[in-house]
Amino acid sequence: MSSEILSAKIAPSHMGGRLDAVVADYFPQYSRSRLQAWLKQGKVTLNGEVVTKPRHTVLGGEWLEVEVQHEQATHVQAQPIALDIVYEDESILVINKPAGLVVHPGAGNPDGTLMNALLYHYPSIREVPRAGIVHRLDKDTSGLMVVAKTVQAQTHLVDQLQRHDVERVYDAILVGNMIAGGTIDKPIGRHLTDRKKMAVRVTGGKPAVSHYRVAEKFRAHTHVKVNLETGRTHQIRVHMAYLGFPLLGDPVYGQRLRIPRQMMPEFVEILRNFKRQALHAGGLSLTHPVSGKVMKWKAPIPDDMGLLIDILRDDEVDFIANRNNAYDEIDYDYDVEVEWVTDDDIPDY
Repeated sequence: MSSEILSAKIAPSHMGGRLDAVVADYFPQYSRSRLQAWLKQGKVTLNGEVVTKPRHTVLGGEWLEVEVQHEQATHVQAQPIALDIVYEDESILVINKPAGLVVHPGAGNPDGTLMNALLYHYPSIREVPRAGIVHRLDKDTSGLMVVAKTVQAQTHLVDQLQRHDVERVYDAILVGNMIAGGTIDKPIGRHLTDRKKMAVRVTGGKPAVSHYRVAEKFRAHTHVKVNLETGRTHQIRVHMAYLGFPLLGDPVYGQRLRIPRQMMPEFVEILRNFKRQALHAGGLSLTHPVSGKVMKWKAPIPDDMGLLIDILRDDEVDFIANRNNAYDEIDYDYDVEVEWVTDDDIPDY
């Protein structure tokens, strides 16, 4: 196990806040439970003094330090899983993760993950905390991820992510007719009643900003490009659903599948059988941790999403020819209902 010291000066705006909440605000790349554990272990100091009480009230202006404990992936098995390498040098590698690949082991996914694959192809990466993984993509989201091959590179990349200097652009296919792009600035936190879900939370959420623009419109769907300013769990899925345009195929935040009337039966089957969120991390830009050079990568839309766009585009052509814009609604096979969270639903605490 290795460690490093993270530090920050607490802003006056945090005066009166709980220490555990303030620490979580300043170091959001770590879970609140892990930060609380380090706090109780005496790993957190204010102006050089160890503080172990999560409810300690901060005054604002204190110098905060946290001794972060990095666990090497010593217990994770190396497995020969193929990787789609987009770029590689001595410090970093950029991969194009396929949909269906889990990033690291966890409950229900003890192996067969990206971490298992990294340990097989790069044995020395075992010495880097979390096997070099500095950010994640959901299991069923495809696209670009950067992985650090050294501790130095990892520290630099984590710092860029904290400063929101890493640019990530996603392709998403939404259910509904979005008229124009925009920006949604809504905090995200755990759902009040379903702890497996995230939701927009005015109180208790972490800042989350997504910029989106319309790339192409179809009869009952919209292809958008989303640029993440922050990186909260399920951020795009939650933000788009909050706007009323959930991602096509999303089994958690999705609603009903719109089927345009008179759509060809084979097109209908393709829509019905798309059982993952239509989301792809197609663009990635960052500053190289050693050379300081700004580098950019693009990954083409995967075949399954490309097929969706093709049939929606073809259906649009048929619609124009037939001058019929009505549609029916049918449920997904799993028919997961969205529980909308509004400001009125959120208690004060």
